Amino acid sequence: MLEGLMRHASHRGWTTQRPRTGPRDDALRLARTCYDHLAGRLGVAIADALIAQGHVEIDDDAGLVTEAGAAFFVKAGIALPQTSERRLVSRPLCRICLDWSERRPHLAGRLGAAICRYSFEQGWVRRMDGSRALDITPKGQTAFRKVFRL
Repeated sequence: MLEGLMRHASHRGWTTQRPRTGPRDDALRLARTCYDHLAGRLGVAIADALIAQGHVEIDDDAGLVTEAGAAFFVKAGIALPQTSERRLVSRPLCRICLDWSERRPHLAGRLGAAICRYSFEQGWVRRMDGSRALDITPKGQTAFRKVFRL
């Protein structure tokens, strides 16, 4: 609530400095894991790109993979787990998660986990020792631009 009031006040010119939320560590702000999905600027950029390209639609608290999105994920090689597995039945395919450093949504659910898992498998990201921060590899920088058009 306080952040909302501060944001409202900043639009009125009452303050010139926007509060900085989230981690001070630049590596954590750039890319990190949030449970089993990607977060930080990387996670938000992927969500924004998928929405802009019509692969995912989101509203206030839910997400939907479009038909074009399903085809995109197949072409990209990102396997979306099916709900036939008992433990996946209660977990939504696509949901949003508010990013605590960017204050914007990134993707969670089975889709977010699949993108994260695929990013590790392909060597696009790797864990930094002792942290949730991720290092985006040179291969990953190229791949994220090519696959997601970041």
